[in-house]
Amino acid sequence: MKKKLIIGIVIAITIVATVGSSSFSGTKSQHEKIYHVMLADPRLYHDGVFSDTFAVKKGMYQFGFVPNGDSPEVLTIILKGSSFSFSEDFKLEGTAHDTGISKYYTWKYNGQDTIDVLDDQELQISVNPHGNVLGPVSVYLIK
Repeated sequence: MKKKLIIGIVIAITIVATVGSSSFSGTKSQHEKIYHVMLADPRLYHDGVFSDTFAVKKGMYQFGFVPNGDSPEVLTIILKGSSFSFSEDFKLEGTAHDTGISKYYTWKYNGQDTIDVLDDQELQISVNPHGNVLGPVSVYLIK
């Protein structure tokens, strides 16, 4: 019985690691990463909001996230440029998985995750975790 429990735990850890890394790694390897920030330190925020600037070229882009159960429940992302404006409230959703011997969750942010930038320009990104500056999350913009 103890051996089955240990095997179950190893299987569950393997599944969680595989699902967690593959949920975004397939996208990362096929597309060019334009922007990335890992928000895991409260010192990255000023008045509760993270801000940065980066350059983009004309084209279609998609947001990607690497969240977990401690990530902010709502993540508001605002992008502003000379001829571009975008705002979205991404909501964290957990999906339970039951293997019969263990239960685990996978996490994803739901919201409008595709943008179309019509001109080359510099964008300012603002990420508001609505008070949860301790919940880690990575934010990607990929082409």
